[in-house]
Amino acid sequence: AVSGRRPVAVQCQEAQMVVTVHRDLFGTGRLINVADLTLGPAACKHTSLNTVLNTVTFAAGLHECGSIVQVTPDSLIYRTLINYDPSPASNPVIIRTNPAVIPIECIYPRRENVSSNAIKPTWAPFSSTLAAEERLVFSLRLMNEDWTAERPFTGFQLGDILNIQAEVSTENHVPLRLFVDSCVAALSPDSDSSPHYSIIDFNGCLVDGRSDDTSSAFITPRPREDMIRFRIDVFRFAGDTRNLIYITCHLKVTPAEQAPDPLNKACSFNKARNVWVPVEGSRDICSCCETGHC
Repeated sequence: AVSGRRPVAVQCQEAQMVVTVHRDLFGTGRLINVADLTLGPAACKHTSLNTVLNTVTFAAGLHECGSIVQVTPDSLIYRTLINYDPSPASNPVIIRTNPAVIPIECIYPRRENVSSNAIKPTWAPFSSTLAAEERLVFSLRLMNEDWTAERPFTGFQLGDILNIQAEVSTENHVPLRLFVDSCVAALSPDSDSSPHYSIIDFNGCLVDGRSDDTSSAFITPRPREDMIRFRIDVFRFAGDTRNLIYITCHLKVTPAEQAPDPLNKACSFNKARNVWVPVEGSRDICSCCETGHC
């Protein structure tokens, strides 16, 4: 059976091989698109789909789909591969998943039963860094999974989550409420360079979370008025191999007693309810996130 520990299973039958792939191929909880999977150099399509188990099955003759055979004194070895070539994200500028090639073997001993092996895919590493524009005494930090400490910078992989914490020092100030007005990812410190990708836009709308393939959102409730947290799914720019991304955020504050409004807000898209939801304040302050005119 296909499980989280073995996302690919192979059955070597008398005249065909049957390969079953779990759509949670990389164990991240995110299901891959069925159309992005093919079998062999000939890119054969799947033969069946199980929507309950979230598995994709390929059944092909031993000589089909471009498989190759190796003859040894003791065995016949049929080799092919599962290709995972992710289609572009809803925004074609960025990529959230790396391609993968999974070798498949069926070994037929000449006088014994058949056996098979499936090899797990590996990730290419992903790296990122942050740059923050400072006014007053702002800080923007990468945090660990439970937000208890700053995360050591050791690089990231596609499928990881970035936990980002923004904070402003309130020393010598009246109580302040912090907002992330915008965040832009680019391949250089210049956020206007090309290509670039908006993560937060329209005065506090976490637009990256509007895409179907992300879980990006602000964390509610915020720990303090002068601190706000959000998480984004790691991505890279399509066609770029540098694996270094700059994220530039514009932080701003209002008096803590001032009610949030369309120009000072923190809104995430709730996919289950198909609505924009604010960290605090009435829901109507997020209505402009959908129109893009705030």
